[in-house]
Amino acid sequence: MGGFLSGLVGACAEAWQEVRIHKGRVLLSLVGVAVAVCALSGAMALSAIAQQATIEQADSSGGRAATLTMTMETAGATAGTEAGTQAWFDVMERYEISYATRVLWSEARVQFPEGTQDVSMQVVDQPYGEMHRTRITEGNWFQVGDSSRLAPVIVVNTPFWEMLGSPDLASHPVVSIDSLGGTRAIIVGVYGTSAWDTWPSMYMLTSHFNAAGQPASEGGALPAYEMWVPTDLSRDLATRIESEMNAALGDGGSVIVDRTDWGTQMDDPTVILRIITMAIGGIILLLGALSLLNIALVTVRQRIREIGIRRSFGATSGRVFFAVMMESVVATFVAGIVGVIMAILLVQSPIVSGLVSFGGVSDVPPFPASAAIFGLVVATAVGALAGLIPAIIAVRVKVIDAIRY
Repeated sequence: MGGFLSGLVGACAEAWQEVRIHKGRVLLSLVGVAVAVCALSGAMALSAIAQQATIEQADSSGGRAATLTMTMETAGATAGTEAGTQAWFDVMERYEISYATRVLWSEARVQFPEGTQDVSMQVVDQPYGEMHRTRITEGNWFQVGDSSRLAPVIVVNTPFWEMLGSPDLASHPVVSIDSLGGTRAIIVGVYGTSAWDTWPSMYMLTSHFNAAGQPASEGGALPAYEMWVPTDLSRDLATRIESEMNAALGDGGSVIVDRTDWGTQMDDPTVILRIITMAIGGIILLLGALSLLNIALVTVRQRIREIGIRRSFGATSGRVFFAVMMESVVATFVAGIVGVIMAILLVQSPIVSGLVSFGGVSDVPPFPASAAIFGLVVATAVGALAGLIPAIIAVRVKVIDAIRY
């Protein structure tokens, strides 16, 4: 074992010396290999960022995996909703589900400096922000104790905030909500929206909405009840919660629980991107390997006399074969390291990651170790294939002919 390791180290050192001697010949071909490895490793890393961006965007609308949504119908509007909500709270406590929220879409009439305007409003509970990855750009999302505050608090989107003149949230800006009896609400946070979403909207806590004298069942509208549960338990929990809620409501209502997050309907959206990028990288890698093969063949033919002398001094066919092939392997391995470093610098650049994710990733994934390992393995394999034919030619050279060459 020790002899094998020492021979391997010696062959690698010898190959590295030969690469340094012939660096002018192999440099251009190794540039192609490095670029190809950079493309392949970078494609894998960028696809991870693109996938994370897509998932986070889906989370913002449908909730994280796995989100269960319960819809409820009751015989009596207000009384039935209150009984159903209490039964839901009991179920959440029994199954120890920490992330759960009521969601009600509504509209509110708000006083702005330029006049009154209707805005979109979502009535939610505090866990909603974490469940839907609500991205806060100014201030903060609702805190745990905000529901017990006497003064209502709201979180508004960027257009809403800009229509108020972008006030400093540290000054506790207040807006008047005419549709809630002139309730004055304090803005505690601003959440980001897409460039084409220019309509003002806001979030309000369910407790403050109900305290303003507007029951959640106003106009026949009932809230949806969302629960973030472990993915592997989602199907069983949906069945159990639906059964227990229907039993609690009896003849006074009915409940349906379904999983509504992206995981039930979305495949990996980055497959095509990965295939195209890796195909382009594969073509570049093939061209680099062919160029390296041509240079290796020329180098071997120029070293025939050297090989013959080494064979005459006792070098075995295996040693000659291994030494010649290792020159390509070592060279492409070094090129692979350079390519992986280039890919890491490129992918970790805020500009590139921002372009891939459209600036919408809050949990940017680190550079995948699998991408780096894959790049190095591919580079090494290309070096071995490119060095195979020259190594066979070197072994087949006859000693007497090589010395006379």
